[in-house]
Amino acid sequence: MEQNTSKPRDKTSTKLTRLLRTKGQGLVEYALILVLIAIVVIGILTLLGNKVSTVFSNINSGLS
Repeated sequence: MEQNTSKPRDKTSTKLTRLLRTKGQGLVEYALILVLIAIVVIGILTLLGNKVSTVFSNINSGLS
């Protein structure tokens, strides 16, 4: 029978590990939200690109 020779973790290192894990999880969630927003913006600009270009051209012509 093998004996477990690893040192037991103290409460501080366990809390630190848990804190780092939850912070990392939060960062991943924010990154996923940013990617989703970027995909939506790219899709909207692709669909409305010509109209937006026309609007800016009209504004530019009006200012000249």
